[in-house]
Amino acid sequence: MTQHVPSRQLRFFLTGPSPCPYLPGKFERKVFAHLPMSDGALVNDSLTQVGFRRSQNIAYRPACEACDSCLSARIPVADFVFSRSQRKILNRNADLTRTLVEAEATAEQFELLQRYLHARHPNGGMNEMGWLDYVAMVEDTAVRTHVIEYRQPEPHGPGRLVACILVDLLSDGLSLVYSFFDPTQPRRSLGQFIVLDHLRQAQTVGLEHVYLGYWVQGSPKMDYKSRFRPLEVLRPEGWTRVTDVIAESE
Repeated sequence: MTQHVPSRQLRFFLTGPSPCPYLPGKFERKVFAHLPMSDGALVNDSLTQVGFRRSQNIAYRPACEACDSCLSARIPVADFVFSRSQRKILNRNADLTRTLVEAEATAEQFELLQRYLHARHPNGGMNEMGWLDYVAMVEDTAVRTHVIEYRQPEPHGPGRLVACILVDLLSDGLSLVYSFFDPTQPRRSLGQFIVLDHLRQAQTVGLEHVYLGYWVQGSPKMDYKSRFRPLEVLRPEGWTRVTDVIAESE
């Protein structure tokens, strides 16, 4: 695949070391660049395909000095087959309505995000996120992005918001930037459902990949990503099926 060359050369920067949020006792560093406003979508496409991740108008990837455990992960859509348990998750959430909305923050979304963070990531860095931080996360972008809202039908009104995800549309697939959901409905498995629903969407429109961000083998926060098989991770030699990576580490 031909990589896009931006009209203005990107400048890359390196962060200082900070405690790793995934592996205790480790320290992380990141290399990052600001996405250009003029052709940010094309640059984001190319950088995502070589392991970068977007946050607002910044593309970043791990650059840790003594660890390479963070692996960019994606699902090859054409080869994915829903398992019996995954079909059950889809069926349990068949009552939810899915709506694509513009990348504009709402108070309803922010309230759901706060409940999710307080319940699932009480000690995480995002737990102190304020309203303006959330607005920036959703709206500060130069790429093709949107929000998907999932609602539980009610007799009156649009229904109760139970899950949200910020998604980038790439030339070769969907990049799942950040998702959050109602933590009081564990039986729905909403985190897995969101990924499964986007795989279903990608299959419908013929997109090649669903990008999941980074996978860290051995991190409980990342274990759910290994449930989606086949899974590809980016190694120095290129994209590799995750079963091969596990075999190498054993």
